[in-house]
Amino acid sequence: MTVIAIGLNHRSAPLDVLERIAIPADGLAKALSEITGSEFVNEAVVLSTCNRTEVYLHAERFHDAYHDVRDALATISGIDLETFVDHLYVHYQDEAVRHLFGVSAGLDSAVLGEHEILGQVKTAWEAARSEGAAGSLLGQLFEHAISCGKRVRTDTGIGRSTASLSHAAVSLVGERVDGFDGLRVLLVGAGDVGSGVATAIAKAGAVRVEVVNRSADRAQGVADSIGGSSVDFADVAASIAEADVVIAATSAPGYVIGVDQVAAARSGRTAPLLVLDLALPRDVDPAVGGLDGVELLVLADLQEFANRGIEQRQTEAVAARQVVAADLERYREASSARQVAPLIGSMHQRADDLRAGEIARYRTRLGELGPEQLEAIDAMTRAMVAKLLHEPSVRLKKAAGTRRGDRLAEAARELFDLP
Repeated sequence: MTVIAIGLNHRSAPLDVLERIAIPADGLAKALSEITGSEFVNEAVVLSTCNRTEVYLHAERFHDAYHDVRDALATISGIDLETFVDHLYVHYQDEAVRHLFGVSAGLDSAVLGEHEILGQVKTAWEAARSEGAAGSLLGQLFEHAISCGKRVRTDTGIGRSTASLSHAAVSLVGERVDGFDGLRVLLVGAGDVGSGVATAIAKAGAVRVEVVNRSADRAQGVADSIGGSSVDFADVAASIAEADVVIAATSAPGYVIGVDQVAAARSGRTAPLLVLDLALPRDVDPAVGGLDGVELLVLADLQEFANRGIEQRQTEAVAARQVVAADLERYREASSARQVAPLIGSMHQRADDLRAGEIARYRTRLGELGPEQLEAIDAMTRAMVAKLLHEPSVRLKKAAGTRRGDRLAEAARELFDLP
């Protein structure tokens, strides 16, 4: 049984490939079903964000599972293997675990130390569990990964300063528009990223924030939380015409803001318009950036901006990696103990069955003994068995997960005639 991580991210693949292979929330159940349909995949969790699409597996055979998941990603996304296969990375066993812990800690994010990824990891695991795709093994792995992410943020300073997409986005906007006084902002999208941006930009002091979302109730809820107003999706063009800044962060599969729409909204207007597209796939037609007076920024621009002041967080990243290393060791110990526990239990049960059988065989010879004496014999023989098996049990636990552990486990099975 192996743990495998297969995926691509902002470092391994260009934005257009990440966009095309991203799995929207409403497509996650189908993706999990497609992946776990492989005879070589026992459990799976899919993590798809604006910076990565990754599949974590508990698999029977490495190469077969890899090929099935690779093919499943092509089927799910509807793109040819040749388009993305060279951008895939694969991590196996300890490296897969280390990678997930680093992701949860924010060490693998476009914005080093960003906060949102920890919640996204948790959501991915919960979704897989609710779909019946994640069981006990990946459950244990993701519980440790989430705990690791929390510990990194508690014990290190990697999350200080601009350490989230939403805060980085607001800081970038502030730099481009030279302050927030009197700013009129239209936020398209009221999901996790959108609501985070709304909160951050309201704190920055924008004079008016309008929120639009496919779900009017969701838009109203985010607007109410920041003292803004909601806009019907059908009226978004009118809001664009009055906005100084448009921030798009939906989970739509295609463009929600088109070039003709923006061109019409800006007809007769000379004031500049800043458009920040935080979505993956992109919400805004790239041609919008070619309109007079319009500046279009995308995730790559946000990453470049956020990493300008990265020196302090890189220093804290050293401490964060130490936390990850310690948590990785704790996971190994817990995982190894869990793997060998059934064998140790069977070994003790086998020995106790032999002990009980011998006492039963000699029962007639012990007939003159009273209840207290028989109880003493039972306790004494139990203690002898426990002491005899104590050291083998300890050594099996310590060596579990290693080649020596495999040899000891095989020897124990043969010596005690265990399956």
